[in-house]
Amino acid sequence: MFVCLCNGITSQAVADAVAAGATTCKQVASTCGAGDDCGRCRRTVRAIIASAEHGAATSAEPAAGRCQPD
Repeated sequence: MFVCLCNGITSQAVADAVAAGATTCKQVASTCGAGDDCGRCRRTVRAIIASAEHGAATSAEPAAGRCQPD
């Protein structure tokens, strides 16, 4: 599914950026480009980050925090 229509970024690309260590919307934007233009996709980017943190929290330690609006 496309997350960022401005830059043609898919949810898999965002998930890959998060798996590579991106924990904020700005880090995701610098890694794959999602959220780097109009910003309409940032809510979805934050949801993908939160989902990854939740998955990590259930399998290991609690996540440090949520992505804050840029």
